[in-house]
Amino acid sequence: MVTKVFLCAIFLVVEIYGVAKTEEDNCDLSGEWLESLKVTRDIWKMGFHRELVTTMECGRQSPEKLHALLVQNLPRGVFVDPYQLASLQQDTGLQALLHSKVDLEAPAYESNGLSMFVYPKRDPGHPGHLQAVLPIHGRYHRPSSGQGWERIEIEPPRLFLRANGCAQHLAVAPPVLMDAPCSGHNMSMCKWMEVQLPQVLQASEKDQRHISLELPVGDWSLAVPVCGGTLLVTLLCCVLIANAIQRHGFQ
Repeated sequence: MVTKVFLCAIFLVVEIYGVAKTEEDNCDLSGEWLESLKVTRDIWKMGFHRELVTTMECGRQSPEKLHALLVQNLPRGVFVDPYQLASLQQDTGLQALLHSKVDLEAPAYESNGLSMFVYPKRDPGHPGHLQAVLPIHGRYHRPSSGQGWERIEIEPPRLFLRANGCAQHLAVAPPVLMDAPCSGHNMSMCKWMEVQLPQVLQASEKDQRHISLELPVGDWSLAVPVCGGTLLVTLLCCVLIANAIQRHGFQ
């Protein structure tokens, strides 16, 4: 009798484990919700100091413990401030990791592009949305001849996903795997799987894969009048100061 009860208990444990394992396998990253995944990118603010905003709409059928990683490459015309990133990490929870040092003072023609990891976080107002707001800054460019503006194009990021406690299998075979930090706060390495971004990335209600911003640059055609005017004003001020000293002396 005791043996039968013991065998029944073992059978129940195995059955429960099998159900749990099946549920785990069913929360993988190959579900139909991937087909409805929508990524929106936009540029906020004006001038030299902007915000690169990436929003993921995952839908309600996505895994609850879904994590996303964006591998973002920035051209040499813009940069991110590592000190600002460290401050925002404490104030707003922004998670971003740079791969190299950043020269904050170098102009665009003496700089290189940079690559970084950005971890979107869940939007409290929209449970199925993940969003990353990355502050970017424009570099100074060489003066142009009459154009006045420099267009900077930012390529789309690579998207990687992982889900805690789920069997992570993609519909594509073989999946593209990458070892990367689990988060901006946790330097432990995790397995991330690349997911192809939707064919259309929306930016400012325009269908395009790349988004761009325009930065003002100097105009070579104004070099002579600007330098001449500056020199005349400087000489005039020097004459006025010398005249005042001659009349009143040093007191």
